[in-house]
Amino acid sequence: DNKAFDELLARYQSKLFNYIYFIVRSQELTEDLFQETFVKAITTIQQGRYTAAGKFGAWLTRIAHNLIIDSFRQERNENTISNDETEVDLFNDADLCDDNVEVQMVNEQTLCDVRRLLDALPDNQREVIYMRFYQSLSFKDIAAITGVSINTALGRVRYAVMNLRRMAEEKNISLALETV
Repeated sequence: DNKAFDELLARYQSKLFNYIYFIVRSQELTEDLFQETFVKAITTIQQGRYTAAGKFGAWLTRIAHNLIIDSFRQERNENTISNDETEVDLFNDADLCDDNVEVQMVNEQTLCDVRRLLDALPDNQREVIYMRFYQSLSFKDIAAITGVSINTALGRVRYAVMNLRRMAEEKNISLALETV
């Protein structure tokens, strides 16, 4: 049903695309994995193998997660790594800035520092931080998507936050945004 597909796409497109891009950091690969995720989801639904046991968005994200892992494995096996893609600063959101130019510049620097700190985290910690704080997923959903127990998901978020605080302290970086 094309109308139903259009509704699913509209509902989950932005969140899923951003999740994939945050992990792979390549526009081209993100587009491929995003398309492949929806193809797999639609195929599974058409074959009658989808069971509504949880949230549809979490199920879609789990498919994307598995495809990302497969992609990384394939890339590692091929021994090719490309640094040609430009990195987009997901934190550079104009809505976070006040009208004061000085405050805006300080906030932009803080967000850039946070992004660098996030990039320094191990992949599994960076992934759960993104899911928890940028996608607002529950620990149950994070556990389901990453294929670990809820306690492991909680632990990864806890260690990631501790690592972010430690790295910020070591580099003398304030993680607080300025206000007028």
